[in-house]
Formats: sequence, structure tokens, C-alpha cells
Amino acid sequence: MLSKRKRKLANILMNLLKKISCSIREKRFVEDVVSLLTSPRSTLAYGEPFFRLLGLRKTGSEINLSRVKKILVVRVDEIGDVVMTSPFLRELRQLIPQAHITLVVKPAVYNLVELCPYVNKILTYDWQIPDPRTRNLRLHWRALKLFWKYYCRDRFDLAILPRWDADRHYATFATYFSGAPWRIGYAENVNPLKKRLNGTYDLLLTHTLNENQLKHEVEHNLDVIRFLGGEVWDDRLELWLEPEDQKFADRFLIDNNIGKDDLVISFAPATSHPRKQWSVERFKELGIWLKHEYDAKFLVIGGKGEESLGEELKSALGSCAMNAVGKTTLRQTAALLKRSQVLISNDTGPLHIAAALGIPTVAIFSHPEGGSDFSCNSPVRFGPWKSHCNIVQPRNPRPPCVKECAAEEPHCILEVTVDEVKKALLSDMQMDAKRIF
Repeated sequence: MLSKRKRKLANILMNLLKKISCSIREKRFVEDVVSLLTSPRSTLAYGEPFFRLLGLRKTGSEINLSRVKKILVVRVDEIGDVVMTSPFLRELRQLIPQAHITLVVKPAVYNLVELCPYVNKILTYDWQIPDPRTRNLRLHWRALKLFWKYYCRDRFDLAILPRWDADRHYATFATYFSGAPWRIGYAENVNPLKKRLNGTYDLLLTHTLNENQLKHEVEHNLDVIRFLGGEVWDDRLELWLEPEDQKFADRFLIDNNIGKDDLVISFAPATSHPRKQWSVERFKELGIWLKHEYDAKFLVIGGKGEESLGEELKSALGSCAMNAVGKTTLRQTAALLKRSQVLISNDTGPLHIAAALGIPTVAIFSHPEGGSDFSCNSPVRFGPWKSHCNIVQPRNPRPPCVKECAAEEPHCILEVTVDEVKKALLSDMQMDAKRIF
């Protein structure tokens, strides 16, 4: 027999477990309700009658480009993705010169596309919500708010979502809520990850591309032009700067005592994910070697929140290093990169900015040789497009990784040694005692 005290304690524990169980059931119920309300099927159920009421749906499924007066392009991805979309925007303008084109990007990328001559308007859509419990509901609401705030005035004829990979940011909903009668995007089954994460998303589109072949992301973007019946005349990357950006770069170099004849090597040590982060200690070792052997000067670039990396490299390399991390806009970063002879970078946005500028690069990827080229970390898909680039990557994955690096911290990329990066720099960039050419 249990004592009275033990029975009391048991009852307290039982009541606590009931409350926890009830709380879990309530949480699951709320999650189920949110999932139902924000699903593509539910969105169609209330969206289609609403858009028809506003006269935003037309009969006929075939896209007639002569009737397309207003276009929405949704590209809410990272810096590199947006740079790789520049050929698509140019070719879209060539294909439909009469159209008014609106581009939607994430706020952090606005500065990069602000001067794009191929679009008429740029809107921002912030998908960064740290709380996973409310993320889906809030993203759904933000996508819907785009219509109330901007879209309803524009009455788009055509909306395009050129992203081939899985949609993690509700960009498909932002495309649907355009109200456009024709909506184009890649089908949910073009790759396994998209099929798993974006089931039934095709319901929100009127036309889907079912291309599941392995291609560079620039080609995936341009395939949308071909789908619309156009030809691709020019697939080079572009960036758009203004004189003030170059003036900033000139002042920055003068303030740091960098002359026209100095060998300037840029470092981009930060990344969007820790698994793609080559050790800052190895950047230091590489920089010290370049300083002693070639009297190199260094430009360290990066965005806000990455300042500690810039400070650490500046401290190690001394007065020969310029720390621009967190101190420049994206266009100012591009203007500074134009002064570099080479960029040594992780798999990150500045790599594609350098490619657009024609700057030679050494790119350090976490994705192992022989890994799946369908991976979102693969240089086959995301390497610098048609540029002078030497890619350095692990020869083999570190266990337990198999087809790609799946770690949440630097892992497979640590197989890349400083000597391998030196070799890449010396062989492909043909470095002599004073310069790279």
C-alpha cells in the first residue's frame, strides 16, 4: 500500500501529465487548423471566388503574350540567386518589351536590384520569421498583404516564379495572390525535396514546367523564357552600379592606403549556413602566406551580423587588410570587388557578384566530389556562372555524410586544406611575384 504522502505525490504527477497531454493535444489541434487554413486547397477555395468577383480571372488557358501588359516576377531568395536571375530579367524584357514588370525580392537584396533597367517597380517581401510556431500563418498573411497593399492596384496579367528548387518562403502563395490569371512556376515534382515540401503547390499555378534534368540555376531561370516561346540571346550575368558606388570604393581604398599597383585579394569568409563555413583560421593562414610571399593587400567583405569575422581577419593580417564587413551596401561591395585581382570565397553571395563583374574566383564548397549534383550545395548547380573560377571541394564526404554534407556545423568542408586553396590560386590564377593576371 502506498503511503498517504506517496499517493498525494502520485496524484500531483498524474494531474501534471494530464495537463501536459492536454496542452500537446491543443497545440496539435491549433497546428492542424493553421495547416488547413494555409494549405493550397483552402487558399483556392476562398481565393478563386474572390478574384473572380474582382474580375481578375480570364477564360482561356493559353498564354497570349500580346495581351500581357503587366508582369510580376517573384524572386525572394538570397543574393546569389538574384544575381543569377539577371539574364532572365534581361531576356524577359526582350521578349515582352511593352510590359510593365514588377520584381519582388527580400528586403536585404533590394539595393542590388534597385537600378535594374529591365524592371519598372521593385517590391519587398520579408519571409524571415524566427518563431517556427507562427511562421506558416504569418508568412501566409504577409503573402496575402502583398495583394492588399500593392497587387490589387496593378492587376497583373502574368506572374512568374522562376525558382526550380523547393519553396520554403511561401513564394508560391505570393505569386498566387498576385491575382494574375496566368501563373508560371516549376512543378512540385521536379526534384524530391520539392515534392516532399511543396505537395499540392501546383494548384496555385496555371502553368508548370516539368523539367527535372540537372542544370545550372541560370539555365533553369532561362528555361522559363523558352517555355514562353522566346529565344535566349544573351545569358551573361549583370550588375547595375551608379557613380556614387564607385566614388565610395575610391574613397575607401584611399583611406586604407591602397594604390593602383597594389595586389588586392578579396576574402569572403562568411556564409549563409555553418556547414559551408571554411575555418577563419585557415583564411588567416592563407592571408599571412600571401602577405609574406606576394606583398598582398586584402579586402574582407561580408554583411551585417558577420562583423566578428572581419575583425578577426583584420587583427591577424594587420594594416594590409581592409575590413569592409558590415560597412557597405551590396552595390558598394561590388564596386570594391572591381578593384580586386581575385576573390577567395565560401559558397556565398559575393561569389556570384564577382562572377557578374568578371573577377576571377577561388570558390570553397562544402559539397564533396562525387556527391549528388542535385544538392542545393552543389557547384554544378550553384557555381559561378561562366566565369574564371577554380572550385575547391572535399574529395570525399566525412562520415556519416554520404551524398552531401548534412551537418549543422562546419564538417565536410574541413577536408579542404590551405595547401589545396594555394594550389588552386597559383595554378588557375597564374600568380607571379607581384600580381595575378
